[in-house]
Amino acid sequence: MDPLVPFIKAVIIMDGEGNRLSSKYYARAEFPTDEERKNLETKLFRKTKHTNARSEAEIVMLEQNVAIFRVSNETRFFVVGSAHENELILTSVLDGLYESLNTLLRGQTDRRSVLDALELVILTIDELVDGGMILETDPNNIVSRVLMRSASGAGGDVPLTELTIGQALASAREQFIKSMGNQSGQSI
Repeated sequence: MDPLVPFIKAVIIMDGEGNRLSSKYYARAEFPTDEERKNLETKLFRKTKHTNARSEAEIVMLEQNVAIFRVSNETRFFVVGSAHENELILTSVLDGLYESLNTLLRGQTDRRSVLDALELVILTIDELVDGGMILETDPNNIVSRVLMRSASGAGGDVPLTELTIGQALASAREQFIKSMGNQSGQSI
């Protein structure tokens, strides 16, 4: 691994009681088992449970790692990197995650909303980081990719922030019907 390229070890989302809602670990050698991952999550929660990081991200050192976290409603968002990583880069990743999910979930980042939209949460993490490498940190681009729309909103009349899951499914259904109609017209 190139020491100049930032590496994200984990992205973790927990509820207000320290239970994992979603996580993605990229440092498989450091966290190979679920027991070790749960141990890290427990340590992170214990160290941050009395800290209120609502307005901006906070930094916590934990053994050989640095964790940047933010609290919203009852949900805690963590980005974990090596103790040698640049905290500003990790904060940028956390802000991208937080702002993207805040947009996708319409400001409802509580436990229930996160679990109800778990597929959007997982897609957001996948668009943000892949294999520990940072792909994108701009929330608008991440939201556009998760919803499979262009960043300019040219994919339809509805603004990006107004698109609901139902509208996205209806749009996909319409495109599927159109493509089926084109295929049947070609075979005649």
